[in-house]
Amino acid sequence: MTSEIQENTTETPLLPHPDSQQTAFFFDVDGTLAEIRDEPDAVTIPPEVRQHLQTLFAASSGALALISGRPVEQLDQLVAPLILPAAGVHGAEMRDGAGEFHRVTLPAQMAKDVEQTLEAGMSALPGTLLEIKGMAFALHYRQAMQHQQHVLELAESVVATYPELVLQPGKCVIEIKPRGKDKGVAIYDFMQQPPFAGRLPVFVGDDLTDEKGFEVVNAMKGISVKVGEGSSLAQYRVKHVSDVHQWIKRLQRHESISHSSHIPKESNL
Repeated sequence: MTSEIQENTTETPLLPHPDSQQTAFFFDVDGTLAEIRDEPDAVTIPPEVRQHLQTLFAASSGALALISGRPVEQLDQLVAPLILPAAGVHGAEMRDGAGEFHRVTLPAQMAKDVEQTLEAGMSALPGTLLEIKGMAFALHYRQAMQHQQHVLELAESVVATYPELVLQPGKCVIEIKPRGKDKGVAIYDFMQQPPFAGRLPVFVGDDLTDEKGFEVVNAMKGISVKVGEGSSLAQYRVKHVSDVHQWIKRLQRHESISHSSHIPKESNL
C-alpha cells in the first residue's frame, strides 16, 4: 500500500481483473477514458469504449461511476446514450447510484463577481481559455504556456478574496472550485451508498486532480491506477488511454479473477 507520492514507479501494463460483482469502478474521463485535446469540446470517447462501459456497468450491477472535473451534463454527452452515476466538477455535482442529483452552489453575487474578474484577467492573456462551470471555473493555458504564471497569479488572487474557494492544479489548467470538494471525497461518498457500498473500489485517473481519489481508494484497500507519466500515489500504472480501453475490454472476459493475483505492483521507492 503506497502512502506517499512515488517519485519512481514501475509500469504495470497487465492490470488486475477483479470480480465485477464485488467491485466498484470509478473512472476519470479526460486523459483516462478519452484522449486530451487542445479544446475541451473536441474530446470524445470512442463508441466501442462506451459499449464496453455499458457492459461493465451491467456486469457490476450499476457500481460504475465517472469522476471528473467536467460538469455532469458534459459527461452525459460524452458517454451517450449511457446515463451513469457521476461526480462532476470534482464532486461539486453528483448523480448518485439511485439517480438523485446533488449540487453545491455559490452565492449568486459571488459567482458573478468571480466570473467578471476571471473574464477580464484571461482576456488579457491571448490563447488562454476560461471555462465556466457554474460553481467552478477552469483556466486553461495549454495553447499559451507562456502565460502559465500569470494564470496562476490570477487564480490565486481570486481564492485569496474568496476563502470559500480553493485552487485545483491540473494538466495545463488551474481550476477554482468550492472548498471541501475533491475526487477523493466524491469516491468516499459513493462508497457509502448502494450499489457501491461493501465492494472493492477501483479508480483509474491520470492527473493531479486524481491523487485525492487514489489516496481514498488506497486507504480502502482498493486498486488505484495511474495513466501516463508523473509521480503518483497510484499502485499501478499504464502508459496510454488505449491501455485503459483494452483493460476495460479484458475485464468482461476475466470477471472472476481476483485483484490479489500475481500481477506485479509498482516498486515502493
